[in-house]
Amino acid sequence: MNDYEALYKKWIEQPNLPENLINDLKTLKNDDTKREDAFATPLSFGTAGMRGLLGAGINRMNIYTVRQATEGLAAFMDTLDEATRNRGVAISFDSRYHSTEFAHEAARVLGAHNIKSFVFDDMRPTPELSFAVRHLNTYAGIMITASHNPKQYNGFKIYGEDGGQMPPKESDLITSYIRKADDVFAIKATPEQDLREQHIMTLIGEEVDVAYLDQVKTVNIDSELVKTTGKTMKFVYTPLHGTGRVIARRALEAAGFSNYSVVPEQTIADPEFSTVPFPNPEFPQAFDLAKQLGKKVNADVLIATDPDADRLGAAVRLPNGDYQLLTGNQIASVLLNYILTAKQNSNTLPVDGRVVKSIVSTELATKIASSFGVETKSVLTGFKFIAEEIHKYETNHNHTFLFGFEESFGYLIKPFVRDKDAIQTVLLLAEVAAYYKSQGKTLYDGVQEMYRKYGYFTEKTIAKEFDGLDGKQKMAHIMDQLRNEPITELAGHKVIRHADYSTATQTEADGSTTQIDLPKSNVLKYWFDDETWLAVRPSGTEPKIKFYLGFVDTSEQAVTTKLDEFEQQLDLKINDLIKD
Repeated sequence: MNDYEALYKKWIEQPNLPENLINDLKTLKNDDTKREDAFATPLSFGTAGMRGLLGAGINRMNIYTVRQATEGLAAFMDTLDEATRNRGVAISFDSRYHSTEFAHEAARVLGAHNIKSFVFDDMRPTPELSFAVRHLNTYAGIMITASHNPKQYNGFKIYGEDGGQMPPKESDLITSYIRKADDVFAIKATPEQDLREQHIMTLIGEEVDVAYLDQVKTVNIDSELVKTTGKTMKFVYTPLHGTGRVIARRALEAAGFSNYSVVPEQTIADPEFSTVPFPNPEFPQAFDLAKQLGKKVNADVLIATDPDADRLGAAVRLPNGDYQLLTGNQIASVLLNYILTAKQNSNTLPVDGRVVKSIVSTELATKIASSFGVETKSVLTGFKFIAEEIHKYETNHNHTFLFGFEESFGYLIKPFVRDKDAIQTVLLLAEVAAYYKSQGKTLYDGVQEMYRKYGYFTEKTIAKEFDGLDGKQKMAHIMDQLRNEPITELAGHKVIRHADYSTATQTEADGSTTQIDLPKSNVLKYWFDDETWLAVRPSGTEPKIKFYLGFVDTSEQAVTTKLDEFEQQLDLKINDLIKD
């Protein structure tokens, strides 16, 4: 009998399994491929935690794999000094299937180690969990969410004491403890009533909400603009069935935005995400209902947050009355341009200001910041690296954080949170829209103004999926090929330098090398002779390799043509790599 078959047999013979897992095990009995996928290898636990399909098995999200992950955190915390350990863990969750259950199971495992937990009384956004860790001075935080993934998924993210995702060193140690707890049925979980009676588990809610919202009030820059144009500008907001449905609206109303409409069908906390194919504000389909409502009320902009309210997407009204989705890079750039302009006009732009972005995000932001005399720091993908930069600035007192973002629709305006914060961003984007409204313009006009001033930028991400047990091997093989034979030319343009972040080395066209001042990571990047760039990285949470492309030219037509040419050539290159 194969190991995974023996493990499947152990699970199916286990007494007192939840009914949903019993049913899933029965389904797997007649599907060899899915059974092997569920039991052959455990869920990957990386620096961003774990994410996977709901169901039975060690490669699925269920109460046992959640207990196992929490056991790893608890065992690690048992090695800390008593004062640090006693600070406990804050726990939040989103609107997905089993999210509430998983959050409470995590508290029960922590309680078995006599570690305090502070669990939200209902679903709350990921950024509020990040805030709660700092506000309550806990040692760690747990967020139960699969972010913008489809309904079949859930996830488990661990946050460190600074409110950012757990740093790699601690995350690696936690992973080692998780692997030691290989018998998921032997992990102890104290009854919740006992923990409540002993004050080891505490429910939290309104007090943290108020403290978080008090900080969110500081996000808007021009309060007079919000009081005037902010009350007349029309926009639509949708939480996409998620955690933004209460907090975002409280934040908007406290700031003075009153002339907005909420998509009623999507304010329901529905784990089915029944009105959208994917609860992802990157996708146009997520805005279908918002567009209908927007046209009905003549809204200037449509704003959507994903289920855990850490990512934000927006659609702007075009001159013909239709709506066009903005990319994450466009949203970030228009936000940054406004922040720097408003601060410069009010003489509050610090001389040591710095913008932080990921290495796969637009260079338009760099150009905008430079025009204001502000430095931009590019870090590895993952908001924890932006959080680390903020911590450095506060520790060394050498820079003032002004804005951070990733192209994947994640932005941070004020660092009282140390992760992407769509609640903050809703407020600032509404203010930016009000600013253009006050000038008789729309957000679309604002984006076009940036392009005319700084050049026409466009970016595209191509994701290639590698499912199955050999998916990771295929991905590793492709990355090895690219390292052994680096790309030297695409679409008639030569590579002038390339970087291998796994060795933290940058190589010029003449062969000379320099070291990169960033942590090592499995990422490659190429810069071409026309300012085009290409980055390649395997996803940390999904079986995908992502290819990021960035372009700039003198017109929209020129940059679109360039993108098409490069994409065709890159697609041929990728297909060759897959065949080899």
